[in-house]
Amino acid sequence: MKVILLEDIKGVGKKDEVINASDGYARNFLFPKKLAVPADNGNMSRLNAKKASEAHKKELEIKAAKELATKLDKIELLIKVKAGENGKIFGGVTNKEISEELKKVHKIEIDKKKIVLKENIKNLGRFNVDVRLYEGIVSKLTVIIEAL
Repeated sequence: MKVILLEDIKGVGKKDEVINASDGYARNFLFPKKLAVPADNGNMSRLNAKKASEAHKKELEIKAAKELATKLDKIELLIKVKAGENGKIFGGVTNKEISEELKKVHKIEIDKKKIVLKENIKNLGRFNVDVRLYEGIVSKLTVIIEAL
């Protein structure tokens, strides 16, 4: 009997996958526990509509990420910090501070986890910072650190 899984089941299959299950397993285990539904025409059309909707949503997210990437590539973000005489910064500039400055100055909201810094910026100067916007879409943000 063909069934559509409603949840991930270890050793059987993943959610929204169509599998062949034995009649007894489907009727006595999967259906009563609401882990699967029969793969009839109505349920198959709902599954196909759901997959098409998810694909369209993913396509829109990728398009938005690409637009944001081109916008970020052009931005030079200026951050003013307290620094010592030799150009060393007190503390350091973190990805959280970069995220907050982007939001404050350019009204662009990016999660701090998407801003990739190997370590905090501890010197004055110009730095290129990677921003991972979506799977496979990485933008370069120019950050300029100046003393107050």
